[in-house]
This record gives sequence, C-alpha cells and structure tokens, in this order.
Amino acid sequence: MAPKVKGKATASQQPPPPIEDLFTNLNRHIERSEFEQAVKVADQVLSVAPNDEDAIRCKVVALIKCDSIDKALSTIHSAQRQNLPFDFSYFKAYCLYRQNKLDEALESLKGLERTSETMLLESQILFRLGKMDACVDVYQKLQKSKIDTLEINLVAGLILAGKSSQVQGMMEANRIKASSSFELAYNTACSLIERNKYTDAEQLLLTARRVGQEALMDDNLAEDDIEIELAPIAVQLAYVQQLLGRSPEAMEAYTEIINRNLADESSFAVAVNNLIALKGSKDVSDSLRKLDRLKEQDAQAFQLARGLDKLSPKQKEAIYANRVLLLLHTNKMDQARELVAALPDMFADSVLPVLLQAAVFVRENKAAKAEEILGQFAEKFPDKSRVILLARAQVAAAAGHPQIAADSLSKIHDIQHMPATVATLVALKERAGDADGASTVLDSAIKWWSNAMTEDDKLNVIMQEAASFKVRHGKEEDAAHLYEELVRSRGSIEALAGLVNTVARVDVDKAEAYEKKLKPLPGLKGIDVDSLEKTSGAKHVEGASAAVTGAHEEGKKEKPKKKRKRKPRYPKGFDPANPGPPPDPERWLPKRERSSYRPKRKDKRAAQVRGSQGAVVREKHEAGATSTSSNTSNSKSSQATTSKVAAEHSKPSSKSSRKKSRN
Repeated sequence: MAPKVKGKATASQQPPPPIEDLFTNLNRHIERSEFEQAVKVADQVLSVAPNDEDAIRCKVVALIKCDSIDKALSTIHSAQRQNLPFDFSYFKAYCLYRQNKLDEALESLKGLERTSETMLLESQILFRLGKMDACVDVYQKLQKSKIDTLEINLVAGLILAGKSSQVQGMMEANRIKASSSFELAYNTACSLIERNKYTDAEQLLLTARRVGQEALMDDNLAEDDIEIELAPIAVQLAYVQQLLGRSPEAMEAYTEIINRNLADESSFAVAVNNLIALKGSKDVSDSLRKLDRLKEQDAQAFQLARGLDKLSPKQKEAIYANRVLLLLHTNKMDQARELVAALPDMFADSVLPVLLQAAVFVRENKAAKAEEILGQFAEKFPDKSRVILLARAQVAAAAGHPQIAADSLSKIHDIQHMPATVATLVALKERAGDADGASTVLDSAIKWWSNAMTEDDKLNVIMQEAASFKVRHGKEEDAAHLYEELVRSRGSIEALAGLVNTVARVDVDKAEAYEKKLKPLPGLKGIDVDSLEKTSGAKHVEGASAAVTGAHEEGKKEKPKKKRKRKPRYPKGFDPANPGPPPDPERWLPKRERSSYRPKRKDKRAAQVRGSQGAVVREKHEAGATSTSSNTSNSKSSQATTSKVAAEHSKPSSKSSRKKSRN
C-alpha cells in the first residue's frame, strides 16, 4: 500500500498569533512611529476581535498619522454602522477638520465633554472659519491648561479678531517673552504691523528668523527644509519693506521667494499676491500667469488650490479680488463676470463681492446699474453700508449724477460734520442746482462743531467757508452774521475783512465802521486815494517783468542790453578776402529745370531707310514685335532696346544692297 502524501499547511490554516502578542507588536510600532505597520497589526487584531475598541482606536489614530484621512473616516463610519458602543465623535471631528469640512466638524463636537482637547480642536475650527471672537474666547478659557504653543495661537487669534492692541498686555500679564520661540516672535511682529509700528516689526522679524535658524539647525534639518519653515518670516519681512516704502527691496524679495519655490503653499501664495499688488497695472499678463500657479489644476474656472486652505478668509479674498481687477485691466469681461458671480457664496459676510460686481458694471459703462446694486446692498445691510455708500457716491459723481452722490454721502451720519465731507456735499449740491440744500449742510456742520467738545476744532474753517458760500449766493445778511460771530469769538482778521466786504454791499456806513478796526497797511500813508480814484486805472502789460517798481517811478530805467555780434563761420579753406566767383544760384535745382540745360539730340541715322523697301518693312515689324513682348512697366528701357534692334537689323540690309550694286 502506497504511503499517503502529507499536504503543505497554508497561511489560512495557520492559527493566528495570540492577541496579547498582537497588541505588543502594535504598541511597539506606535512607539517607533511606524504607523503603516501599526495599521496592519491593528487589522490582524480586528480579524480576531472585530469589535475591539482599542484596536479600532489605534487604527484610526495610525491612519491619521499617515495622513490617510479618508481611510480613517471610513473606519469610523464602519464602526458607527455596526452600532458599536464607542464614541468616535472627537476623531470624526478632527478628520472633518482636516478635510476642511468645518461646519460638519463643529457639529460633530457638540455634545462632547468640554475637555482641553475638545476645546483646542474647537478653537482651531473657529479660527479656520474666521470666527475670531469665539476663537479667542476659547483660547482664553484654555490659558489655565498647560498646553504647548497655546500663546502662539492666542496671539494669532487676537490679531485676526482686530484686537492687536491687547497682545502686549496679554504677554506681559502671562510673563511671556516674544523671543521665546520664532513662531511667537513672528505673530507678535504681525500685531505690531497692525498697530503701524513697522520699524519695530521689522526688528522683531529679524529676531524671529535668527531664533528659528538656530532652533531648526539644532533639530538637524536640511538647509532647504529650514528655508521652507522660515518662508512666512521672509514673506512678512518683504511686506514690511513694502509698507516702509522700500518697494525695490520688497519686489526683489518676493521675486526670489517665487523663483526659488522653497516655501510652503500659503507663503508662496501670499508672495505672489503681494508682488502683483506691488506691480499694479504693469505687465498684467505676467501677473495673471503667476496667479494661475495658485489655481486648482482640475478646475475650469479660477479656484484656489486645495493646499491653500490654511489661508485666512481675508487672504483668499484679496487673491480673488486681484484676479478680478487684472481681468478688468485686460478686458476679459466674461471671465471677470463669471468669477464675480461666484464670490458672494465664498465670502457671504464681506462687502468686497458687491464692490467688485459694481466695478464690472462701471467697466461696461453701466454706472446706473452699479449705483442700483450698491444702493440695494446698503439698504439690506445697513451695518456694512459705509464703504458701499462711499463707493456709490464715487461712481455717481464720476458718472455725472451729483444728486445721487450727495444722497449717498448724506446717509453716512458719522462723517457728516467732517470738513472734507462738508466740502464734497456742498460742491455736489451746487452742481445739482440745490443751493438751499448746500446751505443746509453748512448750517448743520456749524451747529455740530458749536456743540462739540473736541480738541480738533474745525468751527473756524467751516464758518469761514459758509460765509463765503452765502456771499456767492446773495445771502449777505447771513454771511455778515457769520463774519460777525467769527470776529467776536475768534478775532479773525480774515473774517473782519470779509465782514467789511460783505456789509459794504448793503450798508456802507456800517462797513466804514468795521473798516476802522482793520490795521493800516504799511507804506500806504503817502497815497492820495481821491486822486487815485480819478485816474483811468493801471494799464495792463503782459509779462511779469513789466510790473511797476519804485525804481521805475523815480524814472530810472535800465538800459537795453546790446546784442553781441558774432563773426560769421566760413567753410574750411575759404578765404573771405578772395572769395572767387559767386556760386551758381541754380545749383540746387534739378538739371532739367536749369536755364543752361539743353536736351540731348536724337540719333537720326537709326531712322534712315536703306536697301529694298520690303526688307525694311519686315525688319520694322520684327523690331515692333520685340518691343511689344518686353515689359511695358519700364518704358525707357523698352524704347532703347527697340532702337538698338532696329539699328542692328538695318546694318545687314545695307551691306547686302552694296553687294548687289557691285554685281
């Protein structure tokens, strides 16, 4: 009987290792940061114990560490479908945050216990959403927790929340030095920029770069990696140089950052945008090509790449706005309209989309449409209407609609009393023919400044201009009242002169009484006013040099300067003593137009007829055919050729005739 063949044992037939050994291996891989191996071991554990909470949790964390966010979220959803009694809401919120699904991430955090971890994640989501006030509130609640880099995020939140003035006080209260880390020094420098302290910000940014280089070199990072880590500092330094008016240095720094391409995506985008803003309308095509480098490759319309999600909403808005302006400069109206139509959904809380939409209408010579949409937005969102109304006033004034411009400015109540606003409103109403309305604007401004308790008092300026306005429009009594008030309260000499000039139109005696209060001008005592009035007046002489001076009155006149005669310059080799025969006066005329011209005589020998008559006729026909076949465009050359051919044909005929006569 033949022996039985033993079959080989397969891997599926091998028993799995004990679960304790699997967890030991899993822990070892996690401690060594071997997360891909940790995922494989976690799958082995789940094959033995499918509902093990620790294995699922380790797999999710390892996938997140491997940047496999989609797989981690899929694992969480699979565990939730099995109705396992585990809560993975925190990990789900983090995965959604990494996918930039911020509203869903914030919703996933609701209901969880407010621990330091959940609050920190919530603050990051709020920061990305641009809700800076809520973000700062969460950070301030976390200050008691010992969380690394919390102060860095808190400073960033304060800056974006518009509370840069609170940064210095917060750091002093918590005894934090700005140079303790290069990230904190960078954020503190940004707060100084917001407070217009550009020189201090530049020095702190240089400190941040030095501290960062030392710290990263201690971590044994390569030079390129160090440059990438410090790219935000380099971009911000260039921005400070731009603000300080050192545009060539800033442009060179931006260009170097872009060309070297050793920066994170966000810093690269900021450098591109700032360089485009610095160049303005110069080389618009190149600016558009640079912006195309920030575009999502698969998208047909312009859309920022997914790697630029870390940019703040204001930064993204600035890039889109510059894109629209460049398209308007290049008259690419279809692309501009398409991009502007998408902006309200991206930036719902901003006024910039409607401003850009109005700019497109103005570019298309549709100023009335621009005024309409700006007015509708101002009525719908009165708390955001200030910039909108200013833009509407500018568009209307440029389009020749002064009444609409004045109405728009009149709706901005907090600037009605400012001298610039008052002057603009008066000018617009005068253009619109509303003199009474302009007078009302001036009266309201005078009333406001009369009751205002401010150091910067503009009442004198506005009353002076109001009096001048009323004089121009025939309201002498009102103007005189304003001048009297200025003289009584301010003692203004200009107001007194204006008062005399105004009152003289209605009451000469009163004007003379005021005139006596004016100080006499020096040098006018010896002038007889009565005799001066009897003269015909000063004669108008053109030129400022003809003004009458004391020296002229005494009869002293300056002698006219003699013109110096210069010796004539002769050609080289010319002797003025022996000039020789005079040159031909017709030397510049063409030869055929000169009096000495004689045309050349024609050669009559070519026309002589010799030999038999038939031979001559045949030769003439041949010569005529030759000349006809030549190019008619050159008539002179064809005539010459014809005469030569005729002469050549006539010579043999004469020889033959001589031979015949001899015979």
